[in-house]
Amino acid sequence: MRPVKAIPAAGRLGKWIDHAGIVFALGIIAAMLILIQEVVLRYVFNSPTQWAHETTIFLCALAFIYGGLYCVARDSHIRVVLIYDALNARWRRVADVVISLFCMISSGFFAWAAWDMVKKGVFRPDGGIHLETSGSAWDPAYPGYLKLFLFLVLILMTLQFLILAYHYAIGHTARVEDAS
Repeated sequence: MRPVKAIPAAGRLGKWIDHAGIVFALGIIAAMLILIQEVVLRYVFNSPTQWAHETTIFLCALAFIYGGLYCVARDSHIRVVLIYDALNARWRRVADVVISLFCMISSGFFAWAAWDMVKKGVFRPDGGIHLETSGSAWDPAYPGYLKLFLFLVLILMTLQFLILAYHYAIGHTARVEDAS
């Protein structure tokens, strides 16, 4: 049975990430309600909005970006367990540390790459702040916000993998089935 909350090895950061997940779940519900409203406005009243499409994409994108971090804190990300399941508890612990360190390094590199997007999408060449906009008739700054959010989530993910590696190294159990 998989854990239904942040795993103990995720530490306080994992608990915070787990609790904040409700905000993004509510964002998905808000996106659904906006789409229902848009369908009614467009096909019943023949009066569509300019903002509904981009807003629902933005809300769903926030949830998908956060979803990666959320899965890390809950240890519910996809993994190939063919070899992992054949290991005894000691070697699983070693594998957990190594996997977490590799994921930490990968997340760090992705955060570094995302910083280039943030520089282009948030800052002007003179150093002033100006968020990139969508270029549509409504022209919201959603692309700039998404780039900044992705960067912050990747930093948190890097930190979360470091916390996981540390806790695995000192022997904190990661999974419900390991504890039994």
